[in-house]
Amino acid sequence: MFDQINGLPVHALVLHAAVIFVPLLALGAIVYALVGPWRAKIGWAVLLLGIIAPISTFVAKESGEKLYDRLVGLGLKGNGKEILDDHMHFGTMTFWFSLSLGVVSIVAVILTRRGSVPKVVEWVLAAAMVVLAVFSGYYVFRTGDSGATAVWGTY
Repeated sequence: MFDQINGLPVHALVLHAAVIFVPLLALGAIVYALVGPWRAKIGWAVLLLGIIAPISTFVAKESGEKLYDRLVGLGLKGNGKEILDDHMHFGTMTFWFSLSLGVVSIVAVILTRRGSVPKVVEWVLAAAMVVLAVFSGYYVFRTGDSGATAVWGTY
């Protein structure tokens, strides 16, 4: 399922979804956390991105593992394998941070819409959203950079 579609690696087809949705979730989460008056307007987008971004990173990660297995099976080793190992590590971290950000964002939107959340809980959720957004953004960048290095080399 995650290996190929019509002979093309699924990873090459789906990775761009994670590259788009994770930064959008990170940005939306930061705005939601820090700009109270905008919450009613962007809450629906943060909810959707909280679902879509982790799913897109999961598919990218799983399809990347299938591509990695295929390349190793074809004899990939040495420096190329090391670069891909780094890329896979960053991709795994991107998945976990985007999943965490998605869950915290969904919880924050649901709880703050009800309006009965103590301020301290709201602040903790907001702080968690900002921290997780920064780490998600960092790891999606590192994953993309290491993937580009793996494909195109260092220039």
